[in-house]
Amino acid sequence: MKHRFAIFDFDGTLVDSMPYWRGEERDFLLGRGVTDPETLDKALERIKPLNIEQASRIMVDWFHFPDNPEEVGKKFVDSMRVRYRESIPEKAGAREYVEALSRAGVRMAVASGTDTDLMEMCLGRLGIRDYFEFLISCLEVGAGKDRPDIYLEAARRFGARPGEIVVYEDSVVAMRTAKEAGFYGVGVYDEPSAGHWDELRALADVPVTSWAEAFRMECQ
Repeated sequence: MKHRFAIFDFDGTLVDSMPYWRGEERDFLLGRGVTDPETLDKALERIKPLNIEQASRIMVDWFHFPDNPEEVGKKFVDSMRVRYRESIPEKAGAREYVEALSRAGVRMAVASGTDTDLMEMCLGRLGIRDYFEFLISCLEVGAGKDRPDIYLEAARRFGARPGEIVVYEDSVVAMRTAKEAGFYGVGVYDEPSAGHWDELRALADVPVTSWAEAFRMECQ
């Protein structure tokens, strides 16, 4: 591993939660009459790198729904809280990869649009929380991953420069943001975003289709 610092995305990268989030968001949009598959896909990909408050507001504003964005976001979080606490699994091979980086002395953190308490709950249940020095949410920095704030704050906490840090992301928007801010990017394939894989692969310094592939490339 040539980088001594690593920032991991959470949903869709470390844990296999995106089918649940996509299901919640898709059901919300379908229930309000957004049924065109292309429109649904564009909306879901647009909100993917954002925190839940931003995502809820964009969905409500974009489609001119009468809903209160704060209430929409709260319903999503309440539903997902149960899943994070009880059932969402790690992505296949993520534990082995993180353990290998830890043995190599890599300092790691998690940066996500998801609230830190939900990340704490899920990573603690999975038994991998202690590998990460800190968890940071877009809510803390006041911006989604369409802006570099969360990555730069993580770099500040590490006391490192962006070029010394590898960022693992499954989102095209987030990867573009990290790359433009000077970070090294590893694009991680996630099935719910398969339609955007070619774009993510082109943006990333290294694309990987699985954590097993990343392990073979970086840890052996």
